[in-house]
Amino acid sequence: MIYGAMKFSIGGSLKLAFRPWVEGLENVPAEGPAILASNHLSFSDSFFLPAMLDRKVTFIAKAEYFTSPGVKGRLTAAFFKGVGQLPVDRSGARGAGEAAIKAGIDVIESGGLFGIYPEGTRSPDGRLYRGKPGGLARVALATGAPVIPVAMIDTEKIQPPGKVVPKLMRPGIRIGKPLDFSRYHGMEGDRFILRSVTDEVMYEIMKLSGQEYVDMYATAAKRQIADAEKAEKAARAEAEKAEKAKRAQRPAA
Repeated sequence: MIYGAMKFSIGGSLKLAFRPWVEGLENVPAEGPAILASNHLSFSDSFFLPAMLDRKVTFIAKAEYFTSPGVKGRLTAAFFKGVGQLPVDRSGARGAGEAAIKAGIDVIESGGLFGIYPEGTRSPDGRLYRGKPGGLARVALATGAPVIPVAMIDTEKIQPPGKVVPKLMRPGIRIGKPLDFSRYHGMEGDRFILRSVTDEVMYEIMKLSGQEYVDMYATAAKRQIADAEKAEKAARAEAEKAEKAKRAQRPAA
């Protein structure tokens, strides 16, 4: 009931304000379990995709969204529960991964749609990054559920990272044909199989999205960007310091 109310209010508002277009809705089964594997450009991806589907989609979200104190914290928790998000404790990298996998398997075994971002985080620059071979592939191989590749289009232009107020423009969603990995069922312990499955899904997402592919993890790219910005800031500060010292040495007129 809460999800339905949220979908009607939030989903209806998104459709009215942004008029998102969608291709390939027929590739999402009307019933039964499936995994929706999407690129990740914006925080709003988790709202636009469910808004365009008739079925409930369950994503995972960091546990902090559900445990913050105060009235704001309770409202935030209620909101994320209402839109179908599951809390996952990300305090430990391995523990977080296992929790995400268990959450995904639970959703699949209940016959639902499990939404996941194989990149593991939002793209820092609009390009498509290497998929992490953990959650997606292990859930798919453990359950035998089909994997449906999804491409979010232009959502990063609506709400870039760090921006609160969205820009009114029309985003899109392309949904590809289901991928069957049943031939690898029970082989989720083989890291080479996990890598192969993940790469195949990422290739399909790339074809749907038209994004440039970068063969590195988005988390590593974010660190590189942060390091470059830090170095640039330090260089500017050093240049300003040198300029001040130079002005101080000039003789008074």
